[in-house]
Amino acid sequence: MKFQRIVAPVSVAAVAAMLITGCTTTGGGTAAPTGGTVTVAEVNEVTAFTSSTPTANLDMNAKLLGYTRSSFFYLDNKLNIIPDKSFGTVEKTSDDPLTVKYTLAKTATWSDGTPITADDLLLAWAAFSGYFNDASYDADGNVTGGTQYFNYAGDTSGLGLADKPVVGDDNMSITLTYSQPYADWALINPIDAPIHVVADHAGVSQKDLVNAIMTLPRGDAASPAPVNDVLKKAADFWNTGFDATSLPTDKSLYLSSAAFVLDAWVPKESITLVRNKNYKGSLVPKIDKIVVRFIGDAQAQVTALKNGEVDVINPQASADTIKSLQAIKGVTTLTGDQFSYDHLDLTFNTGVFKDAPDLREAFLKTIPRQQILDAIVTPMNPNAKVYDSELFFPGTDGYTETTKVNGASAFDKVDIDGAMALLNGRTPEVRILYNTKNPNRVAAFQAIQASAEQAGFKIIDAGAENWGSLLGSGTYDATIFGWISSGVGVAGVPQIFSTTGGGNYNGYSNAEVDQLATQLQTTLDKKAQDDIQVKIDTQLFKDFYGVPLFVAPGVMANSNSVTGVVYYPGQAGVGWNYWEWAKK
Repeated sequence: MKFQRIVAPVSVAAVAAMLITGCTTTGGGTAAPTGGTVTVAEVNEVTAFTSSTPTANLDMNAKLLGYTRSSFFYLDNKLNIIPDKSFGTVEKTSDDPLTVKYTLAKTATWSDGTPITADDLLLAWAAFSGYFNDASYDADGNVTGGTQYFNYAGDTSGLGLADKPVVGDDNMSITLTYSQPYADWALINPIDAPIHVVADHAGVSQKDLVNAIMTLPRGDAASPAPVNDVLKKAADFWNTGFDATSLPTDKSLYLSSAAFVLDAWVPKESITLVRNKNYKGSLVPKIDKIVVRFIGDAQAQVTALKNGEVDVINPQASADTIKSLQAIKGVTTLTGDQFSYDHLDLTFNTGVFKDAPDLREAFLKTIPRQQILDAIVTPMNPNAKVYDSELFFPGTDGYTETTKVNGASAFDKVDIDGAMALLNGRTPEVRILYNTKNPNRVAAFQAIQASAEQAGFKIIDAGAENWGSLLGSGTYDATIFGWISSGVGVAGVPQIFSTTGGGNYNGYSNAEVDQLATQLQTTLDKKAQDDIQVKIDTQLFKDFYGVPLFVAPGVMANSNSVTGVVYYPGQAGVGWNYWEWAKK
């Protein structure tokens, strides 16, 4: 399972954030459908009909939204921004001040027949901007005063630079005016949950909710306002109301605005998507149905593809997986780089590492990064090297520069003697959370456990199948998991590393990093952005934040009975261009 640096591909504010854990196209047009069903195998199960909240910020939730939610644009496999004018248009009307107008198309419709209007855009803006939040927090991230309304998994500092939207065009457009330049303005997709559904389930009227959004002042933590009951009820539902473990009887909880709509869910097994009869857009699919099967084991995915039980797979990559795929007749194997990496993070606000930089440094000295790389990645890529940055991917601008100065190389090799010297006879217990159903994470845990115990640490296996729901719970001291990025923008940096970032699950807090992350959002020059990120990267290693483990290679494969499947390196995954799939 991967988390996204919010950048959920279709429904969250910025396509520049990260999700927890790859042919340019111009759209599907209106070609006549050819029918048929395509069955896809994915590693993880759906847990929510949103990916915008911290507990739902998972790759599979975002992939479901990719099939069921339209937006103003999407990223193609070359990371180009491709507009979907059948949903709406984006127009920058001014550079000074930065002003951007979003206008919905008349074809934009929810699957229950309700037109999508500026009201829906206002709800997304309210959630993604943090505009109304006036909460104060203690060092552990707990609210000590004021109110946090929407609990958004991404970063609010960028969109938070915008003034309250101006609504126009008969309630079909909003215009945002920013107080400062905003680096990722072009990646803002202000559409999320249907406002009529949120209002109904919150027990408030849509009119009253819109009125609250349009009239309440910006939140000020220094002078918090009384709680607004209407907005609080709506936010409380938005924060948790779309979580699910099976298909609800209430269809409003999983409305679609794209070509497919959820039709069935067999827990632990599969979901079924059918054509959305109320879809009026131009990304019209050629197939009638998509079945997504949840198959966590990579070899089981390969076997299912070989036996014709599935048509497309997106397994966790390994040398054995690729070798097995290449031996199957009638199958196309697609491999490539992926904007995804596994990492070990230490917890700063609870447990053994709180206020203990010497213990954090000692533990990081024991992490067998080369051993983990050799076991998981080197069989697929003999040239793979230890990954030495929390912010830059190898081969991208800034990676070489940051690795010269960030201090990551101090942890390239295991140093048991150095760790023992820092421990000075202490034998601290370290609880490590990881996904017990992910073979790579199991292998990494076992290697870390064996190495760290040589230095005197007592490693507690805190692995769990539901590990994602435990992030930020204070029940562990270190975590092994993955982030997957869209590959564009810089919003993922404050999302993860800022004190109040929606993806800051380990309680990390550094005032200098907060300041730099905020500065990054208003820096337009790419070289200047890289320089800021190098400074943040360096501080993270100085604070013993954790260590990156490896950049995950990607693999996808499809039966030759399906055409149109194209490798994708980012969050959207194999279904990024589902409207181009066809079944022979």
